[in-house]
Amino acid sequence: MATVTYDKATRIYPGADKPAVDQLDIAIEDGEFLVLVGPSGCGKSTSLRMLAGLEDVNGGSIRIGDRDVTHLPPKDRDIAMVFQNYALYPHMTVADNMGFALKIAGVPKSEIRQKVEDAAKILDLTEYLGRKPKALSGGQRQRVAMGRAIVREPQVFLMDEPLSNLDAKLRVQTRTQIAGLQRRLGITTVYVTHDQVEAMTMGDRVAVLKDGLLQQVDTPRNMYDRPANLFVAGFIGSPAMNLVEVPVTDGGVKFGNSVVPVSREALAGTGKGDRTVTVGVRPEHFDVVEQNGEAARSLGKESKDAPAGLAVTVNVVEELGADGYVYGTAEVGGERKDLVVRVNGRNVPEKGSILHVVPRPGELHVFSTSSGERLSD
Repeated sequence: MATVTYDKATRIYPGADKPAVDQLDIAIEDGEFLVLVGPSGCGKSTSLRMLAGLEDVNGGSIRIGDRDVTHLPPKDRDIAMVFQNYALYPHMTVADNMGFALKIAGVPKSEIRQKVEDAAKILDLTEYLGRKPKALSGGQRQRVAMGRAIVREPQVFLMDEPLSNLDAKLRVQTRTQIAGLQRRLGITTVYVTHDQVEAMTMGDRVAVLKDGLLQQVDTPRNMYDRPANLFVAGFIGSPAMNLVEVPVTDGGVKFGNSVVPVSREALAGTGKGDRTVTVGVRPEHFDVVEQNGEAARSLGKESKDAPAGLAVTVNVVEELGADGYVYGTAEVGGERKDLVVRVNGRNVPEKGSILHVVPRPGELHVFSTSSGERLSD
């Protein structure tokens, strides 16, 4: 097993104006499951391919354990890669596919057979060893690709969106299997996905990339509770965090008809000339204070008797059984903003009604409007 270190690793494609990966700095622990996540074109697959030796490193270095592998060919890095398209040989059986790399390396047949059988047992593939890939489902083929990586007993597993070809239910099932398998084997794993739910449920730590730059690397819980900037806040979480620009007032921020307390330290960090901050509220961190649509409608504009909080007009309600999600619009600072609010699944509002919501003070995230950086503790 081994650690993996990206030390200011940079990749600039020929003819490009800016790096695809810009001075990436991550230290991955021995046996850790690290997930690289971000939107398309953010540099996550390029980062993985740099580690695999499939992309040149134009600056900085990459180490596996104590070895500098920056300019080593892939075959000398002691890594095994699982791709999204399986890359199985169609004319070979499952057993031959899984043992092919060992055969090329000159490993004795008896040892190959033993390793393949052991891996098949772990992956529940024993009864399929004599079949060809075309006789398998997508999930089974992906497990064969995993088995091919396992039998090599590498120092590092690299996985490039291995679940993207599977249907929704199978993705959930397979990601659980992969995470459990990695815990059992204890092999350092770097996993690339664009799906933040996959990242949050699988990784020991998650690294978020945007435009080739590392935005934050942290445990899923810390990243959810303390996003470092507006990009991470909007990217991590499903449904996404509500981000609203609101005016600063004495003791806090003005949110509809309410003043929500915010620490003086947070407000002191606003940029020069910033009269507003951007607050983030997760859908589950709103309290509904008024659900009588007709009463709320008749109140109209702000008045002494107006209900506290922000008036949200309900456009769509997603009922998920235990919970419901209200997708609505509200007027904030003279602009219409889309908001998502989680409500009790047994008591969902009607479409067209109005909710009055207040964010829970302790669950508010505050960001600088100008820089996007986090201000609250």
